[in-house]
Amino acid sequence: MRIKELKDKITGLTRSYYSAHLEKETFVPGQTYVNYAGRVFDEREMVNLIDSSLDFWLTAGRYAEQFEKEFARFLGSSFCLLTNSGSSANLLAVSALTSKSLGDRGLKPGDEIITVAVAFPTTVAPIYQNSLVPVYCDVDLGTNNVNIEDLENAVSNKTKAIILAHALGNPFDIDAVLRVKEAHDLWLIEDNCDALGSTWNGKMTGTFGDLATKSFYPAHHITMGEGGAVITDNPKLQKLVRSFRDWGRDCWCDPGKDNTCGKRFDWQLGDLPHGYDHKYIFSHVGYNLKITDMQAAVGVAQLRKLPEFIKKRKENFKAYYDYFKCYENYFVLPKWEDKADPSWFGFFITVKEDAPFTRNQIASYLEDNKVATRTLFGGNIVRQPAYKGKRHRVVSNLKNADLMMNNGFWIGVYPGIDRDRQEYVIETLDAFFERYISNRFK
Repeated sequence: MRIKELKDKITGLTRSYYSAHLEKETFVPGQTYVNYAGRVFDEREMVNLIDSSLDFWLTAGRYAEQFEKEFARFLGSSFCLLTNSGSSANLLAVSALTSKSLGDRGLKPGDEIITVAVAFPTTVAPIYQNSLVPVYCDVDLGTNNVNIEDLENAVSNKTKAIILAHALGNPFDIDAVLRVKEAHDLWLIEDNCDALGSTWNGKMTGTFGDLATKSFYPAHHITMGEGGAVITDNPKLQKLVRSFRDWGRDCWCDPGKDNTCGKRFDWQLGDLPHGYDHKYIFSHVGYNLKITDMQAAVGVAQLRKLPEFIKKRKENFKAYYDYFKCYENYFVLPKWEDKADPSWFGFFITVKEDAPFTRNQIASYLEDNKVATRTLFGGNIVRQPAYKGKRHRVVSNLKNADLMMNNGFWIGVYPGIDRDRQEYVIETLDAFFERYISNRFK
């Protein structure tokens, strides 16, 4: 049997296996857990995964190259560099800015990076990992994004960069942030891990900064299981990110390729002898943070679904927003800037201090009835045990960060929440409000 016939047979069996074993599960209200996020896939991801495995090219290969090109095209960016997670993408983005090749603009130990206090830890961790100092700003309630007055006040003579996430898919005020960046000649890293498909004035988020990061963990807009990417339009930064990702080497050959530069044995760098193999010359203290081609194969199939995923997230968000408008006396509801069109990661609300219930009461009730909830990641990260005692600077009293930490939570809007699940969530909320609100007035 020829190779193509064998592959066709394997592909057919893969599709049959998906239909028999992994087809959409039946939702049973009160029994089936309504997740806050999760993978949404079909036989196409499985076929790509099996196809890649048959090549047995276990590191980045043809699928990784295809994804990088198609993803950059989708965003309207010049370069996409895949890595093994969104957290690694943040590490690479910050690390790239420490390169000595950037001269006076390069980040040095003790330099400051402005960020927000309410963040996922791996937005902040690379600052410490590169011996830099985070400067924490407060957030605005509703948008959950950086307070611009704090951002403006955060700049000092040690400030070199800004790293900010678009909170749960909601774009921060990009115009205002860019004004601060340009006024002080700062680098900007957009943590776009939760905001894939969001736009600002019609342009994709993740294309405004010098560097941007993406995550393809199962909770995110598309998934590779694990995986992430760094995006940039800057050729020099692209080369630096690639170097830090690939052991810190000076060579830019793809895996399995040799002599892309055409002078593999004709370099003189550092104190190495002339002609030392360029594949083993290291210009940075780097990592090995590459992705596997099987992960990228899943991503290629997921990318085809992304427009529909974005549409579904917006629809689910709108349904919950319309519902909670009736209870606005008790919650701070989501807000977004006029130029923003969010591709929502979740539906976040903050329970007001004078509400007749607490965050823990409503979150526990949902969880007890098999509806998943989450807090906004690390809350006020300054209060996390990992960051206690770490060198940092705080711009204001972070009162909103504390309020969100104490009173805020979110529920999922990902595409796996269909009409049946959505209706069950709303019915569960109805029952909660009947207990905690209606009974007050009886």
